[in-house]
Amino acid sequence: MSRPEKPHLNLIVIGHVDHGKSTMVGHLMYLCGAVDERTLRQYEEEAKKIGKETFKFAWVLDRLKEERERGLTIDLTHLKF
Repeated sequence: MSRPEKPHLNLIVIGHVDHGKSTMVGHLMYLCGAVDERTLRQYEEEAKKIGKETFKFAWVLDRLKEERERGLTIDLTHLKF
């Protein structure tokens, strides 16, 4: 007897501040194909301009100007892929 497929999966990531939660999820989204190469390059270039080049994956989730300037997630993010 086969089980029906779930229509979606809810995933919550928790952890201490500055331990790479957004970076990990952004990288996972990229590896799953939810973020294309061109978009990631754009994030990397923009991050490099303000001295935060390593934040390119976090920027997949962190879209607010203040989040990007501070290098800290402020708002919750919901993504579908």
